[in-house]
Amino acid sequence: MSNNSRRDFIKKIGIGTAALSVGNSLFGGTASAFSAKSYRNIIGANDRINMATIGVNSRGNSMGGTIAKQKNAQVITVCDVDSRAIPKAIDTIVKAGQTTAPKSEKDLRRILEDKSVDAIYTATPDHWHAPLTIMACQAGKHVYVEKPLSHNPKEGEMAVAVARKYNRIVQMGAQRRSAPTLTKGIQLLHEGIIGRVYMAKTWYTNTRKETFLKPGNVPDWLDYDLWQGPAPRVNYKDGLIHYNWHWFWNWGTGEALNNGTHEVDVARWGLGVDFPTRVSSSGGRYHFNDDWETPDTQVVTIDYPGKITLLWENRSCNGRKVEGQERGIIFYGEKGSLDTGDDAYKIYDLQGKLIEDVKPKTGGESLEGRNTASPSLGMDSLHMADFLEAIRNNRRPNCDVELGYKSCLAMQLGNISWRVGRDLKIDPKNGHIIGDKDAQKLWGRTYEKGWEPKI
Repeated sequence: MSNNSRRDFIKKIGIGTAALSVGNSLFGGTASAFSAKSYRNIIGANDRINMATIGVNSRGNSMGGTIAKQKNAQVITVCDVDSRAIPKAIDTIVKAGQTTAPKSEKDLRRILEDKSVDAIYTATPDHWHAPLTIMACQAGKHVYVEKPLSHNPKEGEMAVAVARKYNRIVQMGAQRRSAPTLTKGIQLLHEGIIGRVYMAKTWYTNTRKETFLKPGNVPDWLDYDLWQGPAPRVNYKDGLIHYNWHWFWNWGTGEALNNGTHEVDVARWGLGVDFPTRVSSSGGRYHFNDDWETPDTQVVTIDYPGKITLLWENRSCNGRKVEGQERGIIFYGEKGSLDTGDDAYKIYDLQGKLIEDVKPKTGGESLEGRNTASPSLGMDSLHMADFLEAIRNNRRPNCDVELGYKSCLAMQLGNISWRVGRDLKIDPKNGHIIGDKDAQKLWGRTYEKGWEPKI
């Protein structure tokens, strides 16, 4: 999306940001005789976007309420393989102000068959993201998919191709692409506020605990076979669901894609880069000796054309903050630096003197880096509003599928580098790995028979 289009979008919806955040009047707190409920009922059905939420245990539960507060949109179905999650998700949506309670469904394939569903929101595990996005586009649905867009690079390429083939709007949940103050900061970077920008340092910290999985029986509230879906079958173990799957390659993508995607996406946006030339990664499971397969300590270095470097540092088990932030980005340029962690930014000169400190102009945009359900209600609302407006106007959203793919690819290449234990040479024209057969094998994955995604 161009900077002009982004500014137009922010101008159109900026007045209602605070209202979207807290669920007040959809007219942004101005005097009005209509409540959110009555306004939603007045608008003609032809303008309303009917959505289904898929994967509603935690993040999806929160986002169901966010959708219910949006202007002229409603959640008509909630879907999850965990039967316990569905009543909670319905309750969240009703409490958010939706007058009609959504129906429920366990099998996401039934959602795709429902012609009354215009778009889906998905917060399923990573191994489902791209296959579901591909299936939904083929079924004529628009898609808001949480990061990461895909489990592996090949799936990401397929998601881009299918979105273009079927002319569907696909938005990845990189909410800061719709943050108005941050957008201004990125615009200033592009205009040369700190000169030529040649490096971005990004980081994520947490204090996660050790994880041991134990043999167990599939609980009666879970359809484990459907939960695995496209992933090759592995026997159920206690402790895997609903979060620790992140640390196992069969389903997850580690901290690099679980959290690093957010910072690296903003860094790539600010640096103005697409595909790298070289990627290297070091680290490991250092803090605990347990069942994790992915690193808890990892540094990824990504070199781009034009003498530009992007760094990502992860400490999953040591929560000491960097520059006072749990997660963040620093851009370094010829004349100074620019820091950001959420919808705000600070500008420093070359000696580190603070020149400008710009905070959000609207409420609710601060980022809680370790909140897995809803790190920022304000940015969630803005990003969802952008998705819905993109559908109505048939335009690319702020984090279009292709932008999401390029940001996820950077971190996926970092994981591949770590898994093969060496630097990767990359083709800057398309992001593909050059001359490394072992690394190239990790470009895609194997699937459970009958679940292979196809274009």
